[in-house]
Amino acid sequence: MTDAQDPNETSEGRMSFFDHLEELRRRILWALVGYAVGFFVCWTYWEPIYNALAKPITDALNGEKLIYLNPTEPFTLSMKLGFIGGIFLAAPWILWQLWLFVSPGLYKHEKRFAIPFVLFSSILFVAGGLFGYYLAFPYTLKFLINYAPNFKPQVTISEYFDLASMVLIGLGVIFELPILIMVLSIFGLITPRFLWKNFQYAILIIAIIAAIITPTTDIPTMLLFMAPMLLLYLIGIPIAWIFGRRRDRAGEKA
Repeated sequence: MTDAQDPNETSEGRMSFFDHLEELRRRILWALVGYAVGFFVCWTYWEPIYNALAKPITDALNGEKLIYLNPTEPFTLSMKLGFIGGIFLAAPWILWQLWLFVSPGLYKHEKRFAIPFVLFSSILFVAGGLFGYYLAFPYTLKFLINYAPNFKPQVTISEYFDLASMVLIGLGVIFELPILIMVLSIFGLITPRFLWKNFQYAILIIAIIAAIITPTTDIPTMLLFMAPMLLLYLIGIPIAWIFGRRRDRAGEKA
């Protein structure tokens, strides 16, 4: 006769260390498969993607086209666009694989958050990219192009899209902060009190991150990148309270 399984029991204790490594390998493999599909789709349609991503810089240059200095640069650019676009296109699938890896350590009732986790993670990642595309990046480009009006800018496609990928993907990852806080609070690693008590240190860390991903050194642009990060951190405090409270109640019932 076997014991009835506790509905709040996690399956983490049933997996050995090597089981976790095998599960991690499996999830990484499936994530790479999904990313490969996204890459080939975006690589196939790289020209429309280029036209969309080039709009901020062409607007800043009053309609002038970007240049290239090496015959291989357009092909290299198409590959880069495939890589960047593949990340955004495959983001829901990759985040789903991440959830499948994390979920064995959750209570039964917490696993129902799978769809909201993937949905909101994807929305936040895309929102970060859109924030960079429509607001942060155009403002930064205008500042850089108009900084030295006595010179004629000659922007290469490689330099521009390296900069664009750093800003857009960086902001996409940063916008995942509320999801990170949610996961850490579910596992009991952080609390709302911890987040609020260390808010001044969070400001310092956010300022450092903003300084790294901000293409310029001027304060207004840096504050433009810091503002959403601070807002997301503050949003994370009630999120930590909600999910931390759910876990405490589950622990009391176990």
